[in-house]
Amino acid sequence: MWRRLEKYLSEWKETIGRLPLLVRGARQVGKSYTIEAFGRAHFQNVVVINFELYPHFKPCFQGLDPKEILAKIQLLLGVDIHEGVLLFLDEIQECPSAIMALRYFKEQMPQIPVIGAGSLLEFAMRSEHFTMPVGRVGFLYMEPLSFSEFLAASGHDALNTYLAEVTLEHPVDIAVHEKLLSLLRTYFILGGMPAVVSEYLSSGNIMQCQQIQTALLQAYRSDFGKYAATVQQKYLQRVFDTSFRFVGQRVKYSHIDSEMKSRDLKQALQLLALAGIIRPIYASHASGVPLGADLQERKLKLNVLDIGLMQNACGLQSALAVEQNFLQINAGALAEQFVGQELRAYADPRRSAELYFWARDQKSSTAEVDYVTNVDAFIVPIEVKSGKRGTLRSLQLFLAEKPASLGVRIAQTPLSYHERILSIPLYLIAQLPRLVAMCR
Repeated sequence: MWRRLEKYLSEWKETIGRLPLLVRGARQVGKSYTIEAFGRAHFQNVVVINFELYPHFKPCFQGLDPKEILAKIQLLLGVDIHEGVLLFLDEIQECPSAIMALRYFKEQMPQIPVIGAGSLLEFAMRSEHFTMPVGRVGFLYMEPLSFSEFLAASGHDALNTYLAEVTLEHPVDIAVHEKLLSLLRTYFILGGMPAVVSEYLSSGNIMQCQQIQTALLQAYRSDFGKYAATVQQKYLQRVFDTSFRFVGQRVKYSHIDSEMKSRDLKQALQLLALAGIIRPIYASHASGVPLGADLQERKLKLNVLDIGLMQNACGLQSALAVEQNFLQINAGALAEQFVGQELRAYADPRRSAELYFWARDQKSSTAEVDYVTNVDAFIVPIEVKSGKRGTLRSLQLFLAEKPASLGVRIAQTPLSYHERILSIPLYLIAQLPRLVAMCR
């Protein structure tokens, strides 16, 4: 399956003075597969060391001298590692000294291409004795398959090409629009976890796909012991089990569990966010960029890692299969999850993608805009509409008060621009920056 990250990996390979690279992301989003496939396509060979499967390689990194490290690896594996060979250190969080050693690969052996990857890297880098090689390591962040990646994987890449050329003067043809909505329904059921998509493409068996989703959810639960003490795990379990139902809603810890302390639930949510399972969305005053400079931590909404896992955890499979207006299922929470997931997927992978919303809580006038993002230096408010109708009062209030030249409505409706509101169909989010630039 083609992944957008491959473009950035190729750019990294050709960069003069490239840094050793760490690829970060939640478990099972496709990091290992993508890196190995990239390595086979662009290097003479790929040497893979998986510290979780083969912990006996950890002593190779007790010293930080890259020459000694490579000598030990070559003796153990019987391979020659040189500048035409990619050294891939998988599940690198299991060997924190290997992360620290990346600095010395940059300083002493920069000709050796090295990539590390891990699903719980954030926890390794927060440990008491860990020293991050700042300025000596590059980062890429990986998300589940986006809708455009799903189209490419499922044999519909021509639709991606078509959508890349859509304009206000030449919008999407109605027949193509209906086809894309049908594919969008399938994506809502499957989500973007590579194992699920791969099963669907090979067998077409939705039941098998749902079983894989259930297994993935259980795998995330099984990971709790890797990053939390036993006493914390009951809070992790509670937040994990309820978070899928809170997508699109303002969250108060008392709503998660009224008998548990907010402090403990907040810590559990932060741990699940570090693991990449939950994606907190904080309110921003949206008075300028960066949007995170004036966020309001007390105002919190949630996204989760993947829409397929969300619908599975909420038991929405049957409704998605038969409901005509599937975007309104669960009060539109699936549509809001999809938009947030797409915004993350198309963000610059060289930095962690953060999501924000805007809210005004005044007794005389309340308003809330689902997402606030930026295209270059321009603030763009986004309202998600699950139905074909709906007022845009909050979006219009935002445009009246904030430094934004236009607002975006994402819905089923066709592409259009009227009175500073750009309406974009849900399947066109990949083209959001291009379309916004056309209207400024």
